[in-house]
Amino acid sequence: MHTRSDRPYRAVVSVARFLFRVLGLRVEVRGAEHLPATGPVVVAANHQSFADFAVVGLPAVQRGRLVRFLAKEAVFRAPVAGRLMRAMGHVPVDRRAGAAAAVRALRLLRAGEVVGVYPEATIGHAFLLKERADLRRGAARLALETGAPLVPVAHWGLHRVLTVGGRVSLRRGRWVGVVVGEPLLPRPGEGVEELTDRLHARLEALVEDLVDRYPDPPRDPVSAWWWPAARGGGAPDAADAARLDRAAMDEADDHTARRRAGRR
Repeated sequence: MHTRSDRPYRAVVSVARFLFRVLGLRVEVRGAEHLPATGPVVVAANHQSFADFAVVGLPAVQRGRLVRFLAKEAVFRAPVAGRLMRAMGHVPVDRRAGAAAAVRALRLLRAGEVVGVYPEATIGHAFLLKERADLRRGAARLALETGAPLVPVAHWGLHRVLTVGGRVSLRRGRWVGVVVGEPLLPRPGEGVEELTDRLHARLEALVEDLVDRYPDPPRDPVSAWWWPAARGGGAPDAADAARLDRAAMDEADDHTARRRAGRR
């Protein structure tokens, strides 16, 4: 489905591809054929970089489609980025009052669009998929309410370019893997929790496979901040990562609360 927001969106896609070339990113996409070429689709992806959307949306672009992402409200308040996000048809999400975002996402799906969701809500400091208990249920709920296929999209490697903790690198030649899993179709009688269970298992397996296939593992894993602790790397272990993740979410929520209080 083409909308008035397609032109700026496609311009941003072209700019992103140009930046990929400038950075010499070796982006490898697998399984794009699993994303339906028509009809409503809920894309659920892991979250590791501030630029995730640039690679998560690639399989859809290869299928002639565009993903309308649910993104945190703060991004939409930035003067330039906010204007672009709205022009591209993305949806702002207020984590403390998400009903409005859910209504807009449902409207997009019923219009045959592809809606992108990050069930982890924030970037995970462990650089692996978060625990099942930390996965939000919105993606599964949207799929169940509309009958849209739930398509897991995993990626790994972009966090070495831009991620939390002020980590930015312009070093050329980084490998970024993107893989699309087979659609998860709601089963008869299946609820939100059960579908979220299946989504977590599928996404976790896809992320682990990408790490297995990573072509440039560190020579000294302990000193590599970006390599998962579960594999002997220097990234925060599960407990520390969970603490950092919660602190990041609390900080974002406090900022939103202060902004609202200032408007009263």
